[in-house]
Amino acid sequence: MVATLPSAILATGPSGPAIRDFPTEERPRERLRNRGAGNLSNPELMAILLRTGLEGENVIAMATRLLATVGGLQGLSRSNFDDLCLMKGISNAKACQLLAGIELGRRVAALEPDESPRIGSPADVASLYMPEMSAFDREHMRIVLLNTKNQIVATDDLYVGSVNAALVRPAEVFASAVRRNLPAVMVVHNHPSGDPTPSPEDVRLTGQLVEAGRLLDIEVVDHIVIGQGRFVSMREQKLGF
Repeated sequence: MVATLPSAILATGPSGPAIRDFPTEERPRERLRNRGAGNLSNPELMAILLRTGLEGENVIAMATRLLATVGGLQGLSRSNFDDLCLMKGISNAKACQLLAGIELGRRVAALEPDESPRIGSPADVASLYMPEMSAFDREHMRIVLLNTKNQIVATDDLYVGSVNAALVRPAEVFASAVRRNLPAVMVVHNHPSGDPTPSPEDVRLTGQLVEAGRLLDIEVVDHIVIGQGRFVSMREQKLGF
C-alpha cells in the first residue's frame, strides 16, 4: 500500500492552503484517527510531528520540502540536530520533535518479538517499578497488563492520591484489559511513608478487585505495595486473595 497526499494539497500546488482550511476529514490528525497511521503519507506523518508550517507554506508542504532536501526518510534518519536547524522553518523544538520520532522508530524496529518483560515473581515487578515509585511523595496506583505468557503488554497509571476501596472503581482498573482481551493484571501502588505494610484499606481494595476479576474472567495475579527499598506481595501474604 502506498499512502498519498490528500486531494486538498494536490489540488492547490506545493504551498497549499493552511491546514485549518482543509476539509476536516483531510487534515493529517483526522486522517490518522479515522484511517490509521499506515494510510498517511510520509509528509503527513511528519506534519503531525511538526504541527505548524510557515506563512505561505503549510506544514505538509514544509514536510515535503524537508524530505526532498535531505533525501527522503533515509536522509532524515541520518540528520542530526544542527542539520535540521539549518532548514528553513525548523526551530529547535521542531528539530527535537523530529529526532524523537526517528529514535522511537529505531527502537521499535530493534525490538525482538519476545523482548517484553516476563513476570515470574513479585520481585520481578518490584525491580521494574520500585526505582521510580519509591520516590513519589503521593500514592500512585498502576495496573500492569499481562498476556498469556505473563509478559507485560502495557502499564496504566490509574490513580494519584488516596488509593483505597472507596475511591478506586473496578471498572477503571480492568478497562484496558477488557479492551485488549488480556487474561491477567497486576496492581502496584506505593506508600510514600516508605513502609510497604498493607493497610486495612489495601486489603479491602484487593479483595474487591480479585472478586471483580473473577466475574470478568481476568486474574488479579498480585497486588504489590512499594515502599522505600522494600515491597510486599499481598498474594504471598494472603491478604485479599
